[in-house]
Amino acid sequence: MREITLITTSTSLEGYRVTKQLGLVRGITVRSRSIVGNFVGGFMTIFGGKSAIYTELCENAREEALQLMIQHGQELGCNAIINMRYDANDVISGLTEVLAYGTAVIVEKIN
Repeated sequence: MREITLITTSTSLEGYRVTKQLGLVRGITVRSRSIVGNFVGGFMTIFGGKSAIYTELCENAREEALQLMIQHGQELGCNAIINMRYDANDVISGLTEVLAYGTAVIVEKIN
């Protein structure tokens, strides 16, 4: 299993050459806020501004999806993931799916 050291949203890595494409990798998580969190978050929207409770929820969901994608890439033996993206969709009201995905590749440094 190779350690992934490079992840990019670009379709290529400057200074590296893709030697093998291993396919799509993804990490998915589904999250919801507790009733208390929803109440506090809803109350905060009355006054406007940044909603720290929802920001934290989104950041945690993205980080979990990212780590799951990296784990999937490691299982395939890649050392880089290119064209990485996030996507999010409501499964039902109050329940959100966050997906991190990209192309697992093996790269080598160009001298």
